Amino acid sequence: MQGRNRRLWAFAGIVLALGLPTVVPAQTASPERVEEISKRGAEVMPFDLKQTQHVFTKTETGGVQQVVVRDPANAGQIKLIRQHLTKISEEFARGDFSDPARIHGENMPGLAELKNAQPGTLHVEYRELPNGAEIVYSSGDPALIAAVHRWFDAQLAEHGPDAMPGHPHGTMHPMHDN
Repeated sequence: MQGRNRRLWAFAGIVLALGLPTVVPAQTASPERVEEISKRGAEVMPFDLKQTQHVFTKTETGGVQQVVVRDPANAGQIKLIRQHLTKISEEFARGDFSDPARIHGENMPGLAELKNAQPGTLHVEYRELPNGAEIVYSSGDPALIAAVHRWFDAQLAEHGPDAMPGHPHGTMHPMHDN
């Protein structure tokens, strides 16, 4: 009995040490809305949503949006991801969020705050990943951080199976190569 208790305590310690994430899934939009967003997304994003995965990780200062390929050998999709994320990260840094508005609508949660952010209060940084790319959003303004989080939640809900939440507490998705 004593050996069994030690194994249970050891297992519990490992679970706590790993800090297993407690990701609360976003509410999913209706199948009709997910389909509508997929169609609009295909008009705006050059890569194939079924061959890629969006990962939205909320952080204490904003968040990380990753787009990665499902098949790491798919160099064509990686190139398309990088081209698109380079383009939109430059637009976002200027306060131009027209692409997400075209996909999700002008009333998308968090979008108005991001579009109206004072210059220099929302930092947008593009980074390449071995299997795609990411955009890092950061701010010292709690209202903007909350807007990024609401914006991520809306994207998670409306992209359906093509999007997933990342790990909490600012850690990167396991596909991230640091």
